[in-house]
Amino acid sequence: MAPTLQQAYRRRWWMACTAVLENLFFSAVLLGWGSLLIILKNEGFYSSTCPAESSTNTTQDEQRRWPGCDQQDEMLNLGFTIGSFVLSATTLPLGILMDRFGPRPVRLVGSACFTASCTLMALASRDVEALSPLIFLALSLNGFGGICLTFTSLTLPNMFGNLRSTLMALMIGSYASSAITFPGIKRLSQKAPSLEDGSDAFMSPQDVRGTSENLPERSVPLRKSLCSPTFLWSLLTMGMTQLRIIFYMAAVNKMLEYLVTGGQEHETNEQQQKVAETVGFYSSVFGAMQLLCLLTCPLIGYIMDWRIKDCVDAPTQGTVLGDARDGVATKSIRPRYCKIQKLTNAISAFTLTNLLLVGFGITCLINNLHLQFVTFVLHTIVRGFFHSACGSLYAAVFPSNHFGTLTGLQSLISAVFALLQQPLFMAMVGPLKGEPFWVNLGLLLFSLLGFLLPSYLFYYRARLQQEYAANGMGPLKVLSGSEVTA
Repeated sequence: MAPTLQQAYRRRWWMACTAVLENLFFSAVLLGWGSLLIILKNEGFYSSTCPAESSTNTTQDEQRRWPGCDQQDEMLNLGFTIGSFVLSATTLPLGILMDRFGPRPVRLVGSACFTASCTLMALASRDVEALSPLIFLALSLNGFGGICLTFTSLTLPNMFGNLRSTLMALMIGSYASSAITFPGIKRLSQKAPSLEDGSDAFMSPQDVRGTSENLPERSVPLRKSLCSPTFLWSLLTMGMTQLRIIFYMAAVNKMLEYLVTGGQEHETNEQQQKVAETVGFYSSVFGAMQLLCLLTCPLIGYIMDWRIKDCVDAPTQGTVLGDARDGVATKSIRPRYCKIQKLTNAISAFTLTNLLLVGFGITCLINNLHLQFVTFVLHTIVRGFFHSACGSLYAAVFPSNHFGTLTGLQSLISAVFALLQQPLFMAMVGPLKGEPFWVNLGLLLFSLLGFLLPSYLFYYRARLQQEYAANGMGPLKVLSGSEVTA
């Protein structure tokens, strides 16, 4: 039986803590692809695509060493591409279903899919030569099950008032930090011989919005939100960032291998083993650093919540008229308005995120193995920041009853952008002979488009302030007619 609104409000901190733990261990675990790729290659998935002479003889007490090659990397990366696409693309139907039926059935279906994905991975590892194709279905179910848990948890921050953006950032931070799950499994698998051996109280969006939704929001049609420049610019920014982030996660092992070898092939087993150990070490460090998302995402939430508690929704009519008659209205006592302050905070958040993204792109261009620790940190911070900033922007600018659909559509478009990482990966391991410089340079130039969104928000905020000053209206009155058509 679903709890009442009052019961859910009393339990909101308990639900928030359990949602963070669920997201941390079961949501976007697929994003720890660098470690999962090593596990799958050690288990022999798609090793049949490699020349047989690449294998080495092992004793009975040693784990069998499967052959590896670029063809195997391409097949497994295709599985990651499909899984990460499902992870993002299914948010649109999930948003529509959640707005219609609430989060409870969505979470139950997601939990079942996540369990099925783990079962399929274990089953496929028993006979990788025949069952390797099951990895595509397993990764798809893993991505779908994880995003179900994450997406439904995004309704909880609406119960925390002025801390809404901070709590949303914490939810997204735990989602981004779940990439640490597979690095942990990788450490365990190194001690084990093989993979084969080894009712919630969330409120529906309608209930949560019941205390805050107002008539102007309900009257705004969805098509105006979809066609607004703010939303369209956010699609470009988020799609570009998603492609940048996903490509690095897919190709990080190949990039590290190129840095270690300098593009030279090593024929002896000792040299190959040394390269594998170095790449494995850096991959483990990269996986462990995913916990930084949980620590850094509240920062972007704090930026989005900056001075919100000191703002007012709109001035009372008596105050405005009295100040105008008496001539006592001054800049120093002019109140801050909530919508304007939220736009100001969004400009700061996206500007900071884009600066970090450019810094990440620059470090990717430098052929220095030790500098990759800085690259890992920047990648992890950006991956948490841009989701949190986008979610908070939608909550600030658009009606709350459009949040699920807009977020789902944005994730779908971002997933389509992310599909481009597969041809980029194939170009890197093929014509470019493993050298990532030119791909990284192109992505760095592409990432500069991210500054267009905060630039437009700056213009949009200035226009709203001018309209307010000219008409003597509160921002809510101005925004109710122009916020989704600006």
